[in-house]
Amino acid sequence: MTVDQLSVTFAALADPTRRAILARLARGEAGVTELAEPFAMSLPAVSKHLKVLERAGLITRGREAQWRPCRLAAEPLAEVAGWVERYRRFWEGNFDRLDAHLREIMKGNTDD
Repeated sequence: MTVDQLSVTFAALADPTRRAILARLARGEAGVTELAEPFAMSLPAVSKHLKVLERAGLITRGREAQWRPCRLAAEPLAEVAGWVERYRRFWEGNFDRLDAHLREIMKGNTDD
């Protein structure tokens, strides 16, 4: 069974540590040691998180001499944003209809 990219991306984003790593990388590239600093976990544990993010296509890893910088690769996030956007429009439409209905109810109550 094949897993679609959206599912892989959501699975990677499900962990708060990985989301924090992505937030840090949104400010610029960083090495594993720098990415590990805010977390109470070992470097191998952080490396496992980075592998999940890399498999999901959310980060890339380079090699510059002994330094292996990680960089944000935001393309999969665009697919997530598009998927979420469809549902945002759905909910906004529902809320707009609810707002109009409540206004009608309130208007009827003030006419008494």
